[in-house]
Amino acid sequence: NEQQRYDRIWACRHVYDNNIYDIFRLMSEVKRNIQEMISSNDILLFMKGDPYQPRCGFSATVIDILKSYKIEFGFVDVLEDSEVRTTLPEVSDWPTFPQLFVKGELIGGCDILTEMHEQGDLKAVLIG
Repeated sequence: NEQQRYDRIWACRHVYDNNIYDIFRLMSEVKRNIQEMISSNDILLFMKGDPYQPRCGFSATVIDILKSYKIEFGFVDVLEDSEVRTTLPEVSDWPTFPQLFVKGELIGGCDILTEMHEQGDLKAVLIG
């Protein structure tokens, strides 16, 4: 009957709307958490793997560069947190990893950091 069909469609639509709302709420929460991580760390690297075992060549290169300055920095393994991995590019407006933030500002990825390091500009950003 037509009424039952309508009721089923409405019920499906209601579940769909609630799921979409939950997804947006979750994304909003993840964005807040990412922004909190960035603001609470002077130097923070979002990378694949960790400083002891980078899981991509670009992350390994950035780790080598940062270690050369003998500085402390935080890191987030984006391979261990799919929500951060998928949401960070939207927050930072930068599509790839690694991503280095210094005092809340995105400095860049591997290519930019390598260039800044080779030109001697990175030290001033990291150490001041």
